[in-house]
Amino acid sequence: MFERVNVKKITSRVYLLDESGESTGYLVVGSKKAVLIDTMNGGEDLKALAGSITDLPVMVINTHGHCDHIAGNIYFEEAWIHPADLELAKQHMSFEGFVQFCEEKGLSMPPFKFLEDGQVIDLGDLTLQVIWMPGHTQGSILLLSKEERILFTGDAINRHLWMQLGDSTDLETLAQNLDKVMYLTEEADIILHGHNRGTDPISLIRDLRMGVQEILDGKTTDDEP
Repeated sequence: MFERVNVKKITSRVYLLDESGESTGYLVVGSKKAVLIDTMNGGEDLKALAGSITDLPVMVINTHGHCDHIAGNIYFEEAWIHPADLELAKQHMSFEGFVQFCEEKGLSMPPFKFLEDGQVIDLGDLTLQVIWMPGHTQGSILLLSKEERILFTGDAINRHLWMQLGDSTDLETLAQNLDKVMYLTEEADIILHGHNRGTDPISLIRDLRMGVQEILDGKTTDDEP
């Protein structure tokens, strides 16, 4: 039924949505409502897909404002994002290809609502805590599920260091912010990031911090151009 998105069950309440290996979203299902974390490239009707998994109301949260994480918002009435990424999201929404895509679908982007650092989203028997972590973008966030011991990281903590963009912070800021969230290694066991087809151990935070430090220290001898 949904040709572009492969659904993989991570736990009884968390589903990984892999859109053709290009981007990944997650559906977290509580007892009262569900949250869709990132809507990828919008190649499938994600509202219908979520409805095939749960009949609960679905809240959409974008981990940051890049098009491969927000495009599928067009299937919903609203979406939540950190305000520091609003202008970035508007920029990506204005890309010619995306505008044409919306016209072809006969849909448009819904309004954004704003998340706050430390905000806790109650799904009934599950919660998601918003943790603001500028780096990949100024408004990147993490979402911690204490009950599932899962950390959703978008592109803020990932297996690739995508920090060359104009909307990224400098590496020193990323290093400082990684230090601030290092406590999460005691709060979660696995990471689910924005381009994942499986799970990563929470130690990925430490691995990324070490990699950033090596670059800051000039240890780039074996790096490819």
